[in-house]
Amino acid sequence: MQVLKLAAFSDGPTGGNPAGVVIADVLPSDTEMQRTAALVGFSETAFAAPLGKAWRVRYFSPETEVPFCGHATIALGAALAQQHGDGVYPLTLNHAQITVEGQRAGTLFSAALQSPPTRSQPAPAELVAEALALLGYTAHDLDPRIPPALAHAGADHLVLALKTRSALATMHYDLAAGRSLMLRAGLVTILLAFAESAQRFHTRNAFASGGVLEDPATGAATAALAGYLRDLDWPHGGAIDVVQGEDMGMRSLLQAEFSNQPGSSIRVSGSARLMA
Repeated sequence: MQVLKLAAFSDGPTGGNPAGVVIADVLPSDTEMQRTAALVGFSETAFAAPLGKAWRVRYFSPETEVPFCGHATIALGAALAQQHGDGVYPLTLNHAQITVEGQRAGTLFSAALQSPPTRSQPAPAELVAEALALLGYTAHDLDPRIPPALAHAGADHLVLALKTRSALATMHYDLAAGRSLMLRAGLVTILLAFAESAQRFHTRNAFASGGVLEDPATGAATAALAGYLRDLDWPHGGAIDVVQGEDMGMRSLLQAEFSNQPGSSIRVSGSARLMA
């Protein structure tokens, strides 16, 4: 089985979030996909096979299957552009129909996904308190303009907005305790965000549910954040830019574009690069 390795949402030729991509005539068995994802060791590996005029896609972390992964979808878009040419590719996920657009420009690629529908709701106080304690924060660290929320764009995320960039830089937690919390609460990640401006955010994503301490770029969580900001009537102007991975030394750049229509898809785009 050939596994392509790409870094999605890269900062040009550096940074980005590594993802594995397997493009096959037929999807391997669940056991084989899970084993391959564990051997690859990246936070997610995407598996794709033709399904009529679309592609059937599934995503596996080293420990479990996830319903949707943004950075692996961007990596898949780049891989499809490399193998089949520039274009927009329909994707059939476990619970949604989306698209990814891939384009090649020399040694770099650009890709954009259309997320599944979004929704958000206030986060339960007990869950917020437990997450803050896990991550080493208190309620005083939170930005009152963006209250804690459960946000969804193909997967469920807890969004916690912080008042300062310095607070974001101090994130730390025990992986086993984080995994227990996220699995109990049905969370794929906990997204921490700092609003540098109305349209520029710095984020970090705890991904203990998949056996990964932190992701350097998370397209699904970025889409969920954008959907939540829309629900919140945040002055987004139709787009936000997200800087992620800086505190890991893997600076990544993501952009989310969206309309004011509640629940509608979020377009998340960025660069991708092939890894050695």
